Amino acid sequence: MAGAAGAPRQFASGREAAVRGEVTGEGTPIVLCHGLTATRRSVVHGSRRLERGGFAVIAYDARGHGESDPAPAGTGYGYPELAEDLGAVIEDQAGEEPVVLAGHSMGAHTAIAFSLRHPERVGALIAIGPTYTRVDQSSLSYWDGLADALEQGGIDGFVDYIGSAQEIGSPWRDSVLRFTRERMERHRHLEAIARALREVPRSQPFDVAGLESLAVPALVVASHDAADPGHPYAIAAEYAERIPGARLASEEQGQSPLAWQGGRLSREIENFCRELQ
Repeated sequence: MAGAAGAPRQFASGREAAVRGEVTGEGTPIVLCHGLTATRRSVVHGSRRLERGGFAVIAYDARGHGESDPAPAGTGYGYPELAEDLGAVIEDQAGEEPVVLAGHSMGAHTAIAFSLRHPERVGALIAIGPTYTRVDQSSLSYWDGLADALEQGGIDGFVDYIGSAQEIGSPWRDSVLRFTRERMERHRHLEAIARALREVPRSQPFDVAGLESLAVPALVVASHDAADPGHPYAIAAEYAERIPGARLASEEQGQSPLAWQGGRLSREIENFCRELQ
């Protein structure tokens, strides 16, 4: 169902909102699920290694993000809706074959939620930078502040808020803020992003204790906190410990996070998938 490696095939899936994405390459399907305020470009950051390695890469923008439609009236941006959209993409673009799910942050939680409900549809899971342990009331003010900054100050206000609120180490600070601005400029519906910023953190994707019943091979990718404090290393390590048989991967201390390095991350994903064949 995929296109040739050099010719992405565009698609629109979804049962409530039009979720837009593209398929590149042929072979075992790998579905990429991005994080909150990101787009489908932000999981492997433009790397084509997986397509060249014989995989069909299915990348899509979550509802309200990138080129996808906002949530329709009467629906929202909670994990039940996000997991349902993922299921629609899998059904429409991958057919009956089990897929590999690779998700970052919100995308990791969406992929895990789907895997817990439909383990028969998932051949492997890569959880990159998970952050969820529970709905943390103390952190909601941060997400609400981000939404307010976006609504009141646009992209400039959003980037300024990130710069003032996150304790990003100086070697990476300028790069983080530049990437943040570039990411935000890809969205068609900034009002939808503001709403998602309020709703996603208030949604429970799963009970963390349920990770111990996850029945698919899993790789967890962690980032060290100096560069990426928003995705704590300890939470990724906890996921790897709870998920039966899961492997933990990360960069060396002082290096740029593995999650930011599209080529290296793609190699980790490819090697993990090869080991399962």
